[in-house]
Formats: sequence, C-alpha cells, structure tokens
Amino acid sequence: MKNTIRNTKKGILMVTMFATMLSFANDASLFNIKNDAKRTALTLYNVKKGNLLSIKDMNGVILFKEYLQVTGKYTKGFDLTELPNGAYMFELVKDLEINSVPFTVTSNIVVFEKEKEKTIYKPLVRVKGDLVYITKLSLDEAPLKIDIYFTGYGESELVFSESLKDTKTIERIYKLDGLKFGEYKIVFNTEGRQFTKVIN
Repeated sequence: MKNTIRNTKKGILMVTMFATMLSFANDASLFNIKNDAKRTALTLYNVKKGNLLSIKDMNGVILFKEYLQVTGKYTKGFDLTELPNGAYMFELVKDLEINSVPFTVTSNIVVFEKEKEKTIYKPLVRVKGDLVYITKLSLDEAPLKIDIYFTGYGESELVFSESLKDTKTIERIYKLDGLKFGEYKIVFNTEGRQFTKVIN
C-alpha cells in the first residue's frame, strides 16, 4: 500500500514537472519586453557581438540600427511613444537567423504582438571541393527559391533554378563544375528576403 501511494506521488510529481516544462517551452522567447508609460526596456538573450538590432517601419525603412558590442544578454531602453501611429518591428539579425517581434503605436500607446514573434532561418552553405551543401530550416514550411549563377569570362548566366515548398528541412547538394574558370553566385529567396552566397 505504501509503495502504491509513493508511486502515485512520484507519478503526479512527474506529470506536474512535465507540464511545467512544456509551458516554459511554449513561452520561450528571444526577447523580453517591459513596457512602461514612456519607456520600453528591451532585453535580448543569446546575442553575439556583431549582431544587428534594428527598428523598422511597415515599409521596411530602418529607423534605428545598432551593431551589438556584447555577447550573452543585451538590454536597452527605448522611448517608442514618440513614433507616429503605425506598425513597426524590432529585428535582430544573427549569423544564421533573423528574429523579429512586431509592435504598433497608436496615440502614444505601444502594444507588442509577442504572439507574432517570428524567426527566419538563413540558408547554411558549405563547400567541399566542387560540391556545395545547402541546408535551410523552415518551421512554417515557407517556399524557397534557389538560383545558381555562373560568372566567368565577363558574363553571368543562370545555370540552375529550383523552387521548394511544403518542407521544414531543406537539404541539397549541388556539383559546381568550372570553379577554376569563374565563380558561382547562389541566390536564395524566401519569406520576402533575399540571401546571397558567392563561391570562387
């Protein structure tokens, strides 16, 4: 009987701990925002020196940008109440990902839309000899267009194009012939962004 009660308590404790871990996993955020009447304190976690923090408006115009000078945790205060009414976003550009959290300003009131926080993963390109390995993570299965151009003898020519969709993990290997006669440029288009890698 004592073993049954002890095992039941252990089971309840394990279920409680698991539920707690799941709730923390769902609340995991790269940003922590404390919004007071006049000042917004932004805290970023897991940053590296050289990451780019910016504030953009709905047209993509950069209103503020700063290359971070710290690694680990970064905190800064902003007065966003002076911005004109409209939609904006904080954006953090890292080596392999772009994190953004949108917010709106209406009559000097700032409202953050943390549920619309988004991470775009950049393509990872590795070269071994004449082989190019491309890996891209897309948790929302966004379409990806890959264009490969060869530049040699003063001309640039599209040699391969591929569009991929409905997949979370994209992995491709391409063989690049003629590297000694020129260079290749790989252009990636996804989620309204363009990434370029030059291989020579």
